[in-house]
Amino acid sequence: MARPVWSGALSLGLVTVPVELYPAVADHTIHFHQFERGTSDRIRNRRVNERTGDEVTQDEIVKGYELGGGDHVLVEPDELDEIAPERSRRIDIEQFVELDAIDPWFFDKTYWLKPAKEDFAKAYGLLLQAMDRSEKAGVAKFVLRGKEYLAAIRAGEDVMVLNTLHFVADLRKPKDVMGKLPQLPKPRPKELDMALALVDEMTAPWKPEGYRDEYSERVEELIKAKKAGKEITHEEEPEPSADVVDLFEALSRSVKNRKGGGKEPKKKAAKKQDPDLAELSKSDLDKLAREQGVKGRSKMTRAELEKALKAS
Repeated sequence: MARPVWSGALSLGLVTVPVELYPAVADHTIHFHQFERGTSDRIRNRRVNERTGDEVTQDEIVKGYELGGGDHVLVEPDELDEIAPERSRRIDIEQFVELDAIDPWFFDKTYWLKPAKEDFAKAYGLLLQAMDRSEKAGVAKFVLRGKEYLAAIRAGEDVMVLNTLHFVADLRKPKDVMGKLPQLPKPRPKELDMALALVDEMTAPWKPEGYRDEYSERVEELIKAKKAGKEITHEEEPEPSADVVDLFEALSRSVKNRKGGGKEPKKKAAKKQDPDLAELSKSDLDKLAREQGVKGRSKMTRAELEKALKAS
């Protein structure tokens, strides 16, 4: 089992729940060492004085901030330690916001938050259910590994999710990165309709398990083949398709390819019988309303939930 990267307390008003923070994402990047070609000699990086060429130990190194023109301001490690954020053991929720109001642009890394002990499961579960029913996220700041982070705490499947967020100052505007953007001409109605038709044809339920890191898989196959002394063969690149100048024609052909593609049309699945809402509990109705995206369900009575579901 993984070890927590942080432990402390989640605080909401006067309610405090001891929690532990675990990474929700694993890095599967394949890492390589460096060797000199034709030898088995490893390449090592060393810190050296660029003037003398002598190696310098870590305790003799200070940081320097470049001012321009070759000038730097030198800063001692102790000076940085004095102004570093305190090693916080609390995540204080400052406010709640609509989860949909946070642009994905702000999201950085994802973590799980779990109660530190079984004794705190009741308070943890209460906060989790409140976040789930309200569809809101708590906004907080906390310190992890000597750095202050902005975070959004939200309800996941039976566990709280903490997403670190970028500060506004960290985000770059398109015009600052790419310069002046081209003037976008208004599309012709038939082109827009055809583009929407293509989007509809390509729309499907989100199934993340259907996507894999194929490049990493090919790297692993390459390593296994070289280890076994096998000859490496490469697939030929497919020939590029002929460019279609007319945008409408390109969209039309794309839609036709999606609809046909030389395959037999799919048979329509039998319509799933809707559950009898009158026989469901309020909890079941609330779950069904959440799946169907019924707004304001947390404040509805059982009768109002049933009515909203019938209308959806």
